[in-house]
Amino acid sequence: MGVPQLTHEQRVENLQKAAAQRMQRAAFRDELKEGTVTLAEALARADDPIIGRLPVRLLIESLPRCGKAKAAKIMDEIGISPRRRVQGLGVRQRAQLLKILG
Repeated sequence: MGVPQLTHEQRVENLQKAAAQRMQRAAFRDELKEGTVTLAEALARADDPIIGRLPVRLLIESLPRCGKAKAAKIMDEIGISPRRRVQGLGVRQRAQLLKILG
């Protein structure tokens, strides 16, 4: 099965939709950074397509006082793959994240 052939209009529409989702994810990350949204609230809303598709690494890095090194260390301790997205976290992984960062 090959790649579907899209019309120019469909391609433009898909690009606009993807850009809007990236902007929404960036706005959500800013809310995390500012403390408007807590980690517990973010994990509770994992079914939201914007939050659910956010990589866990970026979620942790968006928290105050968490950078790339700390995010990598925490994910390694818990056993979360670097490519895992929020919607793919298990119950135990969520609980451990909240215990460490919550």
